[in-house]
Amino acid sequence: MSRLRIWFYVFIGWSCLTTVSVVGFVLQSNRIQHQQQQQQQQQSLPTTVLASSSSSSSSSPSPQNNRESFDEQEQDYDDDASIQWELFQKHHARGCWKGIWTTYDYIGDVQDETVASVNLLPSNLEDDDNDDDISDNIAVVVDHSHTIVIGAKRSDCKTCFDSMEQRTFPVARYTRDNLLQRSRLAGISLVNGPSLLRSSGVMATELVLKHGDGRVRVIFNHAPVWAQDVEPGSCPPQGLKLFRVMLSREALRDTAPTADVEREDPPQPGNPIFFRPVPPFHWHKKWSGTSWTWGPQTGNRGWSIDEIEETDAWHGITPVECWNLRLGSIHMQAPKVITPDSVGICRLAWLPDDDTLLRVEAGVSALQQPLPLADDDDDDNNDMIGFEPPRLTSLRCDMLQKTGELDLSERPFRGSSTTSDDQPKDDEEVGRTSNTITNKSDNDDDDDGETETKSDRTTISTATALSAATTVSSSSSTNQNSEPENLRDSLSL
Repeated sequence: MSRLRIWFYVFIGWSCLTTVSVVGFVLQSNRIQHQQQQQQQQQSLPTTVLASSSSSSSSSPSPQNNRESFDEQEQDYDDDASIQWELFQKHHARGCWKGIWTTYDYIGDVQDETVASVNLLPSNLEDDDNDDDISDNIAVVVDHSHTIVIGAKRSDCKTCFDSMEQRTFPVARYTRDNLLQRSRLAGISLVNGPSLLRSSGVMATELVLKHGDGRVRVIFNHAPVWAQDVEPGSCPPQGLKLFRVMLSREALRDTAPTADVEREDPPQPGNPIFFRPVPPFHWHKKWSGTSWTWGPQTGNRGWSIDEIEETDAWHGITPVECWNLRLGSIHMQAPKVITPDSVGICRLAWLPDDDTLLRVEAGVSALQQPLPLADDDDDDNNDMIGFEPPRLTSLRCDMLQKTGELDLSERPFRGSSTTSDDQPKDDEEVGRTSNTITNKSDNDDDDDGETETKSDRTTISTATALSAATTVSSSSSTNQNSEPENLRDSLSL
């Protein structure tokens, strides 16, 4: 019996040992297999995250990928800020831009004129060895101020000088880091805003074009407006309506440019002549050049323009759905009303000389996404609604040169005849048509039936007919701008 017990215990022990070994082997195998699966998932995780970055996923990307994406965005912002700062100093932060600020109302009447200057003075130059040429230096800070003439005394004596009482107001101090907070540059153009004035709640959008030692600056002001059957103030504003425009012809000269000053002391070649006669048909030429565009998503881009298409030649037309004002070599265009459902396009075109066309246009959106504002102090006041600040949605600047005249078939031609053929005719056909109409009139009036010969009539040249038709067409389009008679008479077209 004792031997049987011994063998029985030995068998039980061996069975337990075998069972434990088998179980341990299985557990070890499962553990190794699980570790291999985790390693495979970790290796495939970055690729999956990058491939599905645009779609929502429950798994979050690794910190390394987040860091790389943040570094790329920061690098892009640094490059953009450097480009903007360089353009700002090259074209605009050049000194004191003296000019006459002229304010127009909605119908184009002159409301006010002020002699002032915009001072953009660079300071803290890194290279102090050559302070005479600011373009070769890099400024750390640009101080912005306005100098306004509040009183002047003119001397009748030729040996005496006129005295002016001036006052300077500081506006802002720009650096490379804060320039993009309110401004955006594209080529030679500059856009400030859109921004809201704290005193009146008016939205201001400023467009600037620069050429040589001069530039043109325009500020469009839009105020809150309600529908005709809605009481103002009973609900949030339903739109922003244009009610005031300020235009300034500015130059880096000793005095503000005027017609008398430019007549006595003409600017040097390459600098603009602001007060010069510009016929309306000078806008209708063949233009080519380059274009600089910017968008929040696309960023800065450059384009080459071989020829402006007819649909893009907004500088030569005055659509009735927009506010238009053409003053010689300057054409301003802005939306009459900006609504939350639309993007307003503010435009400025300038002919600094007969062979150069500069254009800038800015897209503006306002009154977006109204949000109720909670007031902890007054629980009963639940009528306060806030809007997102107005923002710049797009920017485009065109720098064009004249490459030729338009073809005869492309020019606007409005003849007095009712023929189906609207194309201009040559000199022989025009003369023959003129003689036929004249002879027919003479036949009706002459009882004897005598007709005059063809040589007795004067033929009309094609150039004269086209010039007259273009002048009439341009004059009729200019009349749509709602300019007053006294303003149009003072343009010296």
